[in-house]
Amino acid sequence: MIFHDVQQNTETWESLRIGKATGSNFGKFMANDGKAFGEPAKRYALQLALERITGKKAEFSFTNDDMERGHQQEPIARMLYEEECFVDVTNGGFFDCGEYGDSPDGLVGKDGIVEIKSVIAPTHYANLQRGTFDPSYRWQMVGHLDCSGRDWVDFVSYCSEFPESKRLLIYRLWRRECQMEIQRLRARRAEFLALVSSIQESIELLEAA
Repeated sequence: MIFHDVQQNTETWESLRIGKATGSNFGKFMANDGKAFGEPAKRYALQLALERITGKKAEFSFTNDDMERGHQQEPIARMLYEEECFVDVTNGGFFDCGEYGDSPDGLVGKDGIVEIKSVIAPTHYANLQRGTFDPSYRWQMVGHLDCSGRDWVDFVSYCSEFPESKRLLIYRLWRRECQMEIQRLRARRAEFLALVSSIQESIELLEAA
């Protein structure tokens, strides 16, 4: 594993991720774990195969109001997290693990990671009620721990519409709590990367024909 201390969403950061399965997408191939890959995983495998062949980003990106609001409010959530936990959050960069990698929102000291989600009111309310992270982000959280080798990751849910005392939810997931899930992720990811290689080979054969 190589850590690249680069700013996220820059050209350098984008180039490092080309053709690699990244943490925010691990949930696509972890769905139906133990069964055949679903359509989201197959589409993602095709995307990565094309990126490997062309050396260019093949992802169809899009933005919506919720995503834009999230980007705008993330610095506020980060500041509140730092104040609440008495820590400094440093650049998340990119953990390069060869055919895959991960870009957490920030690093905390030598042992921690933070993943910040600036969410709409219904989502934050659900997070507050369960007292933990949104299950849809489980494999991203496990991926943070696996790719970085760090001991814990804090999931931060933030919503400015709530009363001040309830705007922030922090839940810590420890590496020691999810050793079995890390093993499941590694096994399934190996199968997925084999699928990517298979698709890449088939495209290159068509190109050569």
